[in-house]
Formats: sequence, C-alpha cells, structure tokens
Amino acid sequence: IVIVGKSGAGKSSLANTIFGDQVFQTDNSPKSGTTKCKAVTKSVNGRRITLIDTPGLFDTNKSEEELKPEIVRCITECAPGPHAFLIVFKVDRFTEQEQDVINRISQYFSEAVLKYAVILFTHGDQLDEGKKIEDFVSQSEDLSDLVKKCGNRCHVIDNKYWKKTEQDEYRSNKFQVAELLNTFDKIVKENNGGCYTNEMLNEAKKIVSASILIQLTGIGIGMLFGGLLGVPAMVTKLVEHLQSPKAVAVTLAKDTMNIAVNVVRAGYTGYCAVKDSKSTKEAAEKAIEAVMKTMDMPRIQGKEPT
Repeated sequence: IVIVGKSGAGKSSLANTIFGDQVFQTDNSPKSGTTKCKAVTKSVNGRRITLIDTPGLFDTNKSEEELKPEIVRCITECAPGPHAFLIVFKVDRFTEQEQDVINRISQYFSEAVLKYAVILFTHGDQLDEGKKIEDFVSQSEDLSDLVKKCGNRCHVIDNKYWKKTEQDEYRSNKFQVAELLNTFDKIVKENNGGCYTNEMLNEAKKIVSASILIQLTGIGIGMLFGGLLGVPAMVTKLVEHLQSPKAVAVTLAKDTMNIAVNVVRAGYTGYCAVKDSKSTKEAAEKAIEAVMKTMDMPRIQGKEPT
C-alpha cells in the first residue's frame, strides 16, 4: 500500500496509526518530514501488509524534478507491485492545490492509479459533530467527483484525538483502520487479486528515465552550445595576434578559461530551462533559446538556430 499526498497531510502519522506503532518518523516542523521512500511490513488485524511512505508533494525544499523520480522509484521497486494507493488529504477546504495533487499523481502513474486508490482524510476531529466523512465530501462537487473516480472509497482517521474508543464508534481509529483494511480487501477482489501491473510499472519507470534524460539534454545542449558560441571569438583574436607568440599564448589562456566558465554557466542555464519539458526535443529547443538569451546572442534574420 503506497501512501501519497502533499507535505503536511499526515502521511507518516497515518502509517503509524494503521500499524499502531511509531515505525515512521514524524515531523511537526513546517518542512516535509519524509525525504526518501520508506517501506515497512507488519501484521495488522491478522493481515500482513507493507506500507510505503513517500515524500510529500509540493515540498518547499525540493523541486518537482527531484521529487518525481523518488516517488515513482518506490513504485518500481515494490514487487510484484502495490495493491492499493492511499491518497491523503486533511479534513479541510478542497482547493486548487489539492486538485493538483491528483493531477500530479495521475501524471506520475497514469489515470489507472485511481482503480487502486482510496481517498483518506486525516484530522477527523474537524468533522462536525454527528457527521461522517461522506457528508463532508458531498459538500464539494470536485471532491465528490474525485471520490467517485476512486470507486466511492473514502475513509477518515484522526492521528491525535481518536486513539481511544469513544461513545461514538465512528470516531475511533481502531474502527476506522478495520474499515480501511476491509476496503483494501475489496480493491484486491475487484482487481481479481492483481496489483498495479508490470505494464503500469514500466510506464512509471519510463517517467523516471524520461525525466533524467530531459535534464541531461538541457545540461548537455547548454554546455555544447555555450562552448561553441565562445570558440569563433577566440579564433578571431588568435588570428589578430599571429605575429606575437606571447600574445597568442595569453589569448589562449584567457579565452580558454572564459569558454570553460561559459560552458558551465550554459550547462546550468540549460538545466534550469528544461523544466516542464515533455520531450528531449522540446528540452533541446528550450536549452538553446535560454543559452542564446543569457549570452546575449540575437537571432540571425529572425531564424531559429540550427
């Protein structure tokens, strides 16, 4: 079972609540507490399950380029594959950022992930008295649509206040965890005992590979183009000083150092420019455009660089 959601949603605390033990590190600071995927296997209510905690989406300390491969990596290494995904939200307003969580998860793993997903809400103490999570969901059209896409599977827990059985059985983590495990059983049954398939996992691996390749394209094209732009100027200077060996040596030393600096700078410029690129072709075009702009190289007669 893979746990995903944005930073601060309570994913690690949720995993501890399911296991009934402090096996995942939690952090109450403003930054994300989970930086690497972590998998733990334990027995819960007679079932042996593995929970995989993932870094939070929208972590302010990490870029999406850093987060995406790490989140997807946990899926690719989960043999034979995860049987379910827990998408975690707080009992709170469903904003554009919450919607973007779903968009990113679908982007990382494809829309098929929702066939295996459960929407789980933390901070259940925020529910109005006598209300169930279904009542809360029904108040938002977007949230209702999301839950429907996930087979109407949604649950709620409270990592802080629902630790003991109270008069209201619904507001008890023991009750909610049992219900959640039953939902996992149903997901497995509905998918004929299958998990997120190898074909889907291969698609996830392609995302990681493509992301790395796009970054390398930006760096490589940037460095190459940055170096090439500096060579003609150096050659021109060398020709001008052919009569003076000393001047040639000085020019070589100085301009070679400048080219090296430009290559590094252009490589970094290319790396920064390829963000959100969908292909290596797009990444190359963005890298060249950014390097030309940074090095103040105007287009020749309005044409694209070859």
